[in-house]
Amino acid sequence: MTKNFFTIDDFDVSGKTVLLRVDFNAPMSPEGKILDDARIKSHVKTIMDLKDAKVVVLAHQSRPGKSDFTTTKPHAEILSKYLGKEVRYVDDIFGSYARSCIAAMVPGDVILLENVRFFSEESMDRTVEEHSDSFFVQKLLPFVDFYLNDAFAVSHRSHLSVVGFTEDVKSGAGRLMESEIVNLERGLNGERPCVYALGGSKVDDSLHVAENVLSKGSADSVLFSGVVGNVVLAAAGFNIGKTNMDLIVKLGYTGQIDIAKEMIQKYGDKVKYPTDVALNADGKRVEASIKEMGKSKFPAYDIGIETIVAYTTEIENAGTVILNGPAGVSENPDFAIGTHEIIRAGTRSKFSIIGGGHISAEVNRLGMEGQFSHISTGGGACIEYLSGVELPGIAALEKAAEKKN
Repeated sequence: MTKNFFTIDDFDVSGKTVLLRVDFNAPMSPEGKILDDARIKSHVKTIMDLKDAKVVVLAHQSRPGKSDFTTTKPHAEILSKYLGKEVRYVDDIFGSYARSCIAAMVPGDVILLENVRFFSEESMDRTVEEHSDSFFVQKLLPFVDFYLNDAFAVSHRSHLSVVGFTEDVKSGAGRLMESEIVNLERGLNGERPCVYALGGSKVDDSLHVAENVLSKGSADSVLFSGVVGNVVLAAAGFNIGKTNMDLIVKLGYTGQIDIAKEMIQKYGDKVKYPTDVALNADGKRVEASIKEMGKSKFPAYDIGIETIVAYTTEIENAGTVILNGPAGVSENPDFAIGTHEIIRAGTRSKFSIIGGGHISAEVNRLGMEGQFSHISTGGGACIEYLSGVELPGIAALEKAAEKKN
């Protein structure tokens, strides 16, 4: 792909001060202990590639009102472990203490500033120009030579630390951001056949992705499962049973049935839906045809064996495959079969992408992280990117690259 943004390779950062926006947001215990440091670890390559610079890290943890909305001090301790050197935690964001700490840095130093969301204006949805005029940006700007955005997972938000610095300082993408863009673009324009397997309960998200990739001719087929699979089945005219329809009504997705119906009419057999399901019959897995599903009082908790065979065959023969969302209630081992078999099939395709969220958790549970070409770190951001929506964080980097050319 042709890059429309700068990366670390375009800058001479040696001896310079680099402001690096990351996404260290992590699940935390009530005692403030980080339970999963995967996101912190995902930015280590970027920081290691800045070893000759003075690196000032901006990060957030949760958001106001949440029990885990807390300081970034434990994140600094974990990052220190991965880098093999001390990462200084600074209990300030852009005040005099933060600025004096930045001014005192020497090449090779890494400091982590306080949770950026402690500043109320951070999460305001403003334009690049509006954010660039904030105290946050104006106070730090004289101390910064370069700005790098490595926080793909929050780049669908037009937040201050995501877009505010790109107007006034040389800006580019960190290694993680670069990898996300390059790999997702390959997912949209990769080797054929290209197969999307979309499951889970976020029906509107899945249908947006499907419409984008089908309308652009990026996908040869879209395999639906989970709640979105039931919506597509209903759109195709099948009786999915009262229990399954009640869930669609409860989730507020009845309007999506007409959207799916239009998609089937436009794209025909490129839109695939289950031919059988696994019902949860009082806790027991019971295989059922779609006809039997319509007559049953039990909910569909997974795709059936026939559908698993059809979907996995298509996936493993794909040149490019994108998996997003589980095929069923994968937290229950009896109904995780469809999800797990789709994941295993994905590892056998030529180029494979996991779209974040619940499907990533299942990949981790199976210990198959290393068997995929790319696992996205951004659930919402990944969905919006694949849906063809412009991400403010990436758009700001592209605009910065245009200005500096």
